[in-house]
Amino acid sequence: MRVLLPDGANFPQPGADAILELLKKYKTIAVVGLSSDPMRPSFGVTEYMQEAGYRIIPVNPNEREVLGEKSYARLEDVPEKIDIVNVFRRAEEVPPVVESAIRIGAKVVWMQSGIENEEAAEKARAAGLAVIQDACILVEHRRRAGELTR
Repeated sequence: MRVLLPDGANFPQPGADAILELLKKYKTIAVVGLSSDPMRPSFGVTEYMQEAGYRIIPVNPNEREVLGEKSYARLEDVPEKIDIVNVFRRAEEVPPVVESAIRIGAKVVWMQSGIENEEAAEKARAAGLAVIQDACILVEHRRRAGELTR
């Protein structure tokens, strides 16, 4: 797992658990690559986050609706503010997702377990976004569940 914070970020505080602070502060998650297939990791992870109280927005041009939410073809098509862009795409497909995340004013790009793209991560960080690479949002949320309910 790798956490990159933008230069000059006054959030989170130095020495604080950045992931805890991000999960506390940001509640709207667009999930790029979310599948309606319950056997896919994206479905189970996202279902957990939805049940934990996060607003979920599916982004997948091949889906109409996932977990009771309308799916959008692109991040730019979503008509509401997005805090976290959670990426379930191969590493080589991350750069255009980061470009879109920057364009829409997202605050965090979260690349799921096994997904890393240093060039895209640095571009997002330089644009002012926090970046998490190679980490499952479900695992990180569960690890901090006690602190998140306070």
